[in-house]
Amino acid sequence: MRSDGEATRQRILDAARTEFADFGLAGARVDRIAAAASASKERLYAYFGDKKALFQVVLQLNQREVAEANPIDVDDLPGFVGGVFDHTISHPEHIRMLHWARLEGVSPSLSDDDSSRLFPERQLILDAQADGKLDDEWEPEDLITMLFGLAFAWASAPSTFSGPGDARSTAVTARRRASAVRAAQKLVQPSTTPRNADRARS
Repeated sequence: MRSDGEATRQRILDAARTEFADFGLAGARVDRIAAAASASKERLYAYFGDKKALFQVVLQLNQREVAEANPIDVDDLPGFVGGVFDHTISHPEHIRMLHWARLEGVSPSLSDDDSSRLFPERQLILDAQADGKLDDEWEPEDLITMLFGLAFAWASAPSTFSGPGDARSTAVTARRRASAVRAAQKLVQPSTTPRNADRARS
């Protein structure tokens, strides 16, 4: 059973998630967060220090949820893209937070555990490339960035580029997910002619 202090802290985090997703760091109001959480501003500052620190905590929590729900698997990178795509559909506020963070120059600080779940060691990808499991044209960091781009594409694209169909339709969502996964499959599919075998084994 949670203590009163833990319950208050959680209510503040829940309220902050909504406020920051809607207004970003600069536009968010501490008094609105406190009111929505039925807490005082003094209690909020006691727990989190200031508004920016609270923003960073929420950003870290969002990314931890993505990491725990979708641990990356070098042997199934298209499946990883599909899982992250699903997360963007069920948690659109997480994507909005990432956009706000980028616009406002806030860099998330991931724990080692969360980072290892989302970003495999460079050598794991190099080994998979050397073994012919992944296209060896890509630098590992570039490959992971492009895979995230595919997973986030529909959540980030302007509505004018959303394509045919109602974005809220289950069929449209399924089509877009399948497109992202198929694109990931093509991206990682090994070339018939290895290009960078020496780099992969270095």
